[in-house]
Formats: sequence, C-alpha cells, structure tokens
Amino acid sequence: MAFCEVKEKVLKNGLKIIFIEDHSSPVSTFQVWYKVGSMDEPEGKSGISHLLEHLMFRGSRNYPGNVFSKIIQSQGGIDNAFTTKDYTVYFQKLSPSKIQTSISLEADRMANLLLLPEDFELEKKIVLEERRQRYDDDPESLMFEEVISVAFKNHSYRKPVIGWIEDIQSITLDDVKNYYHEYYCPNNAFIIVAGDIKQKEVIGQIKEKFENIPSCKINPPRKNLYEPEQYGERRVILKKQTHLPMLVMAYKVPAYPQKDSLSLEVLSTIMGEGKSSRLYRKLVIEKALVVDVSTGNSPLSRDGFLFFIVASLKDVEKIDEVRKIIEEEIDRIKNEQPSEKEIEKAKNQVEASFLFNQDSVFGYALYLGRFEILGDWKMIDRYREEIIKVQSEDVQNVTKKYFNFNNLSIGVLLPR
Repeated sequence: MAFCEVKEKVLKNGLKIIFIEDHSSPVSTFQVWYKVGSMDEPEGKSGISHLLEHLMFRGSRNYPGNVFSKIIQSQGGIDNAFTTKDYTVYFQKLSPSKIQTSISLEADRMANLLLLPEDFELEKKIVLEERRQRYDDDPESLMFEEVISVAFKNHSYRKPVIGWIEDIQSITLDDVKNYYHEYYCPNNAFIIVAGDIKQKEVIGQIKEKFENIPSCKINPPRKNLYEPEQYGERRVILKKQTHLPMLVMAYKVPAYPQKDSLSLEVLSTIMGEGKSSRLYRKLVIEKALVVDVSTGNSPLSRDGFLFFIVASLKDVEKIDEVRKIIEEEIDRIKNEQPSEKEIEKAKNQVEASFLFNQDSVFGYALYLGRFEILGDWKMIDRYREEIIKVQSEDVQNVTKKYFNFNNLSIGVLLPR
C-alpha cells in the first residue's frame, strides 16, 4: 500500500482512529478493534470473549433484534468479526458512500448493547455446538488445543479462545455484562477506517457518534503474565478417529518486538514453509514418510507463544523415526549456519508473504491493527526493515536458544 496515507487522531474519550486513505479503488472498510481476547479472561470463564462477540450481533438500543448484518447487507456490504487470544475485531466492507452506516451501528453497540436473557441463552447453545463441531469432533484441532494447554502451565495462552465446555456452561449473563463494561469502552479500543475515504469528511461523522461514549470507569484489568520455567519435555497422546497419525512439536518462543522473533520467522521458512523447505524435502520427497510437514510461528502476539512443527504421517509405526529426522535437521542448523543463499531466499519469502497479505485495503488495515495491538501501528515499517537485516548467525543462535528438550511440548495423534 505504497500510495496510501495513514493518519491518526485520538478523541477526548481516548478512542484512537486510524485513517488509511487509498483512492486506488472505490472500496472501504470500517474496523473496530477491542484490546481484549482470551488471554484477558477471568479464571473459570474461558470463552467469554468469544461469547460476547456473538452477542454483539444480537441488538443494541437503537438497532434492536438480530438486524446488524441485515442492515449492512441492505447497503451492499458484508460484515463479520473474530476473536483471538489477544484481541477482538468487528469489521465491515462496503461502498465508501455507505460508511456512515457502519459508524452508526458500531457506535451504538459499543455504548448500548442490549444483552437480553433470551439472546444470551441462545448464543451460549450456539457456541457450545460450535465448540463441539470445530474441536471435540475435529481430531487435528483438538490435538493443537491439547498441546497448547500442556505447553503453558500458568500463562493465559493455555486456554482455548472458544473456551472449555464447563467454563462456557458456567458463564452467566451478569458475567458477560461485567466483561462488556470492563473492556468494551473507547479507551480500550481503536477504529481503523480505510479505503476511498476522506479523513476530513469521516472524522466529523465518527466524532458525532463515538466521542460522547464514556471511557471505562477504571482501566481495563490486565493480568500479570507469568509462565514458570519448564523442566523436561511435555507430552500428550490423543487417540481419536482419524485417517492419518499426526506429530506436533511445539517450542516456546518470544513475540515481536523481541528481535529473536524475526530470526525465528526466517528459520520457520527454512525449515518447513513450502515444498523447497528442508523438512518437506527430507520427509516428503526423500524419505516418503509423511504426507505433509509444515512449521508455524506467531510473532505478532501480545506475548511469546509457540513455534510449531507439524507432520502428518503415513505410518503410525514411523512416529519415532520422523521425530528423529526433524531433530537431526534442527541439529544441522545448530552445528552449521544456513548458507547466505538459503537465508536470502527465506528472507525474500518472509518479506513477500508479509507484503502480499497487505495487497488489499482490508488486508493492510488488518496488519496495521495487529501492530497497533502490540503498541504502535508505525512498527509495521520497522518490522519489514528488521526482517531484511536477519543474518545466518542470528538464525543459528535462535535455534540453539529455543529448540531444546526443556522447551519442547509434543503431541501425538493416533488413530483409534
């Protein structure tokens, strides 16, 4: 988005607005980001962030009933929302001339959500069914949930975003109301309005609807995040009806802006992203032991998370052999730095992926929002510059630092 202009303004109640003017095409997006996700949830109430997300579509004082999406659709737009471990986002994509519709709807549900008992009971049932379909009946998703929960003993990241069944069942309407009033206020949110808009025109509309919404009475509560030192490998074995056995290896790693997170991104590309990666060539092409293998890293988290290595095996008897090969490939990098050619290729891939994900107004706005969650959207340019500076030695150092027995959690999914 080289030709767009980004500006920001903070209203009297603490609500920040980020404007992205891009007149290359007649589209726009309006996004409201709340700085609250599953990591902020009280003990015993996992899933409350996601449940509240559902209830945000159930009506507000000036728009009662299940009309929010219908109104957006009547204007030719689309809308949705998603909850993560770090934040919750509500968004619409629509014609720039209809942006006032988003402003009015979002302001009303930030200030005047109805939260009626009948809607609460219905949405809780829907969430429980969603949990059953997406996790309890999905062996691979359940495997990841189990690995994450054993990797973290104390940190809030151990809890699934959708919540544990017993926790969801225990959530009351008063719990949700309290949570809404604690976190859904202007000084714990920001707006991104992007596309073929004019800041001078839009700012007046936003101020009119949002500026009189009161700030939180007290600052939203934040947890003291702490994870005790790990001693030894942690392991979980899951037996479910599945076609292929799966091996998941997860190492705790830091998040951006910690510099190691950048080297880990490059390492992830070298190890397991794409068919030219080391693990794919070794395990899929050369040894023919797995159907697929990949790596995953999440540098743009509010706190350090996990570096995943995931292999779908052909033969359940080969799990130990596959693990041994993966660890040999890790040791190769510990003992011998990747070549400059390999490092340059990986950095090019990381940079390209980073840029391609921003090749639309909507995608660029999402990335800016993720950096704003970390502290400042302006870090987006620094991130790209720092990726380019990663050296072969840096990749070797993070491999030695984080890929060891006392930092590893393993999950094995076996056919039942």
